[in-house]
Amino acid sequence: MTHATGAPDPRDELSTPHGPARRPDARTIAGYAAGSVGTGGFGTLPGLVLLVFLTDALAVPAAVAGLIVTGAKVWDVLVDPFIGYASDRDLARTGSRRRFMTVGALALPVLFALTFAVPAAAGPTAAALWVLVAFLLAATAFSLFQVPYIALPAELGLSYDGRTRLLAWRVAALATAILLFGAGGPVLRGEGDSLSGYLLMGAVCGVLLGAGMLVTARIAPRGGHATAVGTAAVPAPTARAAWLTAVRETVAALRRSRPFRTLLAAFVLQALATGLMLAGAAYVARHVLRDEAAVSLLFAALIAPALACMPLWTRLARRDGKERGFVVATVLFAVATLGMVPLAWVPGAWVYVPTALAGVAYAGMQALPLAMLPDVIAHDARSHGDGHGGTFSGIWTAGETAGMALGPAILSVVLAATGYVSTRAGETAAQPASAVDAIALSFSVVPAALVLLSLVPLVRYGLRRGDIDGTATKLPHDHDGAAA
Repeated sequence: MTHATGAPDPRDELSTPHGPARRPDARTIAGYAAGSVGTGGFGTLPGLVLLVFLTDALAVPAAVAGLIVTGAKVWDVLVDPFIGYASDRDLARTGSRRRFMTVGALALPVLFALTFAVPAAAGPTAAALWVLVAFLLAATAFSLFQVPYIALPAELGLSYDGRTRLLAWRVAALATAILLFGAGGPVLRGEGDSLSGYLLMGAVCGVLLGAGMLVTARIAPRGGHATAVGTAAVPAPTARAAWLTAVRETVAALRRSRPFRTLLAAFVLQALATGLMLAGAAYVARHVLRDEAAVSLLFAALIAPALACMPLWTRLARRDGKERGFVVATVLFAVATLGMVPLAWVPGAWVYVPTALAGVAYAGMQALPLAMLPDVIAHDARSHGDGHGGTFSGIWTAGETAGMALGPAILSVVLAATGYVSTRAGETAAQPASAVDAIALSFSVVPAALVLLSLVPLVRYGLRRGDIDGTATKLPHDHDGAAA
């Protein structure tokens, strides 16, 4: 960072495990942010439309639809730590994570389109199996990109504030992608639930996802060094040995890094709240507000304030610390979602006001933990050696995936328990009042309770600026799992 006078900020000159800390240049910022077109789009669109695609276009019962969405995500939870370990080994052999990212970016568009290419003649069972297999493969391709992508900021030689700046722009791009895919996806799909509309949406959005991811793959360091994880001379392990090693690395990382455990726990709880609201948005628009266009309006009300307020969270993090800003954003989000509780009894356009307030908080809830993660990785590197970023990012991605998956799963259970009626494309059905009320409450009071619960682990995070940039007199001993 620089001061208004143009003088360099000394905090950008401190050392990191990868050399002198530096300020990210425009190419690095733009290239890294482009990846959020893929991560934001894939994180948003399936969560928004996949459950309703199954229940309202393919006549899959709500409980079964929830199992399908959750099942594919459970696979992610299992495979992400392995991908993180494999990415670390690839980094050790080649000096780059670029290969994994490129493979994921090329495979995702095809598999994403196939998820929505269910034949019209398929019955509910066959359609459910088609979506499960295609989405599982698409999610795997996404993880091949996402896991090394999250590890990159800790390996670009940036300072504490340099990472905040990089991640702030990334989250600004993420918010834009969420707006474009969240609002534009339903527009591409068109009115109703036609299978051709869903296929058009899947094909167009899949290409956009892959394009953004390919841009980011090009900024990954090209190679030329080996890390502590190993070298090219080390023989490749068997699949079973690699899996067991990945599990050991995962357990070791969780045990030794208390900051990582607490940050992860808070983020997973918030991902659960976000996943629940994301899955419920289409149902709120259709059955509570009774306006199909309300999905796009809800996203606009959420994301526009997030984009506008992103610089405020960056300044707050620089002044008071990322962890304090994260607490403020979390409390503000809880207040906003509690403000939506009357939606169950008095639906109306007023809901866009607390949604906008939630958008202000959402910007901080995304930017700050993502900026804190590379700090945790850098702190661990000082204590236990470099080259484990893929392991941490694999666990992080698995945790986020689990949270985002359980959100739709909870909603599907609620829908099934309250008598929600599934339909095929072109059909309509009157929904019981119990289901409509449950949809509204699942969009408000439950997410509020989850984000408030996330404050419990968050207050134990403990890391400060001096622990990351090396200006603290000593490393805090209670950050290590052995001493905690």
